[in-house]
Amino acid sequence: MGVQSVKTADGDEADRLAMRRVLRDLDAMEKMLDDGLFETDRRRIGVEQELFLVDRAAQPAPIAEQLLQQIDDPRVVPEIARFNVEFNCDPIELGPTSFAQLEAQLQDLYGVVDSECRRLDARALMTGICPTVDLTHLSTENIMPNPRYSGLDAALRKMRGDDYEMTIDGADELVVRHPSVMLESVNTSFQVHFQTTPEEFACTYNVALAVTAPVLAAAVNSPLLFGKRLWRETRIATFQQALDTRRERAGHRDLLGRVRFGEDWVESSVLEILRADVARFRQLVYAQVEEPVDPMEELRVGRIPKLKAWQSFNSSVYRWMRPCFGVTDGKPHLRIENRVLPSGPTISDEVANAAFWIGLMLEGPLEWSDVSKRLDFRTARGNFLRAARDGLTVRMAWIDGAEHPIDRLILEEFLPVARCGLERAGVDGTDADRALSIIEHRVSAGRTGARWTLNACTGLDRAGRRQRGLAAITQSMLENQDSRRPVHEWDDVRSDDGSDSVGEFVLVSQCMTTDLYTVGEGECIDLVASIMDWRRLRHVPVEDEKHQLVGLVSYRKLLRALVRDSDGQDVRTLPVSEIMVRDPITVSPNTPTLEAIRLMGEHNVACLPVVEGDRLVGIISDRDYARIARSLLECALHEEQGP
Repeated sequence: MGVQSVKTADGDEADRLAMRRVLRDLDAMEKMLDDGLFETDRRRIGVEQELFLVDRAAQPAPIAEQLLQQIDDPRVVPEIARFNVEFNCDPIELGPTSFAQLEAQLQDLYGVVDSECRRLDARALMTGICPTVDLTHLSTENIMPNPRYSGLDAALRKMRGDDYEMTIDGADELVVRHPSVMLESVNTSFQVHFQTTPEEFACTYNVALAVTAPVLAAAVNSPLLFGKRLWRETRIATFQQALDTRRERAGHRDLLGRVRFGEDWVESSVLEILRADVARFRQLVYAQVEEPVDPMEELRVGRIPKLKAWQSFNSSVYRWMRPCFGVTDGKPHLRIENRVLPSGPTISDEVANAAFWIGLMLEGPLEWSDVSKRLDFRTARGNFLRAARDGLTVRMAWIDGAEHPIDRLILEEFLPVARCGLERAGVDGTDADRALSIIEHRVSAGRTGARWTLNACTGLDRAGRRQRGLAAITQSMLENQDSRRPVHEWDDVRSDDGSDSVGEFVLVSQCMTTDLYTVGEGECIDLVASIMDWRRLRHVPVEDEKHQLVGLVSYRKLLRALVRDSDGQDVRTLPVSEIMVRDPITVSPNTPTLEAIRLMGEHNVACLPVVEGDRLVGIISDRDYARIARSLLECALHEEQGP
């Protein structure tokens, strides 16, 4: 949870003073390490749960402000978007029933949030990426009105110097430009904290990196973004690109992204990571303080400083395994925060993911104490990225130098090690087995949340089915979460089993066709005629090489040209520019559907090109509205007749 009261760094004297406070915090950290002040006699775990808020139509619901006003609990906090919230469980000391306690806390807090959501005619959804989220939901109007988020957006835009860009290849390809940091908000995660000691930190952190791939492969739950089938855990690619501040690649120079796996193993101390981050990355935002406290002076008088300046800096550098500092009952402690795990599919799945990782953190330093010498760091990073892309289907390179199917490694090596770790820490066998058996069944069946979602995508790309299918998938997720059954026990759902509702068609973006057939104005008329014939189209947009709309050819215009051709004039080789309508009436993706219908009637046109900025992004026609009307009529009749 980042510091909320911040100021954007502008390069002035206040910024330099803020950086000086960060450096003093690092000095204080070093002294606390040297003086042996850190807690070493107990082990705590904790989690942060991010949630998506969706309305009755399974669309993102920007209700976070109202929701937070209704919930009187400091553990429930805002996130970057108005359709996200986060809650933080109380730390739990590792012991016999730790995971039963964790699950109970998660159920209680989720119940509080979801109950208040229901009062607002919405639901709280646990998923890595909500299937129905769309670019139209990512406007600046949906950023939470909080200095931290507006400051972060301004700082990142200034450093980038341009719009945010994202390119992800999977079964489909996604290429997106967007003007704000709201691309980050499509991700919701389940962050697990593991308390460690200064002496064991280096080895434990290295193990955390080495086993990131199998832990993630077993947990993938985010295969869709904007209706595209991408990575099994698309959050990884999305988050890395959404917060990338590099303007251009610089030839031979290695430029690092703020979201990253890391550059090398840790040799001896957490300070290696902290100093590397401060040395490599510019300060984006910093905590505002009225009277700065000198942490070294705090130590001198016997108080433990909270290192707020460094905490603020650390909150804008996003290692997938992030070192964290805290103070509990007057004693400082170190934690490793696992940021790779997605939210969902259910609380029992999340607890299983946490137990699997924590068990590896407990036993891994004993089982693989020399992992940094036996596994190349770049290989570990490659394992992680392949697991994010392909989940349980990848082969993973391990310390014996060979590659193995990752599902087999999980079942034969990593799960037994995790069980030993939990047993060694005094976790009751029943508590450990309940959690780890979920991982075992999920991996044995190959039934991750990502796999379930992809199975539900049958027919998603058929004409008129995308929005309906994505909404049905989202609704089925909620129903299965309510059952509390882990994802490997979920039944398959077909995306066309859902029923349409008015909420699914409020905006043009929810109805438009985005798979377009277009021509250039210099193309021959015969090409347009052929495309219309082959694809049964009545309208073909005309665009330039930058995908900017320059005109529209209608079937009626084409027929008139062909009539001229029958009179003896050969028009088929003439350029499209001869018959296209220049400057056609257009709408944006955010245009209300009813407004688009009004425009079509007012101007007596059968279709409207959809333009975002200066680029053609879709087309919507009277055929789309006829289909929607039929779907809504069927839905109304179904509701009238009852189940």
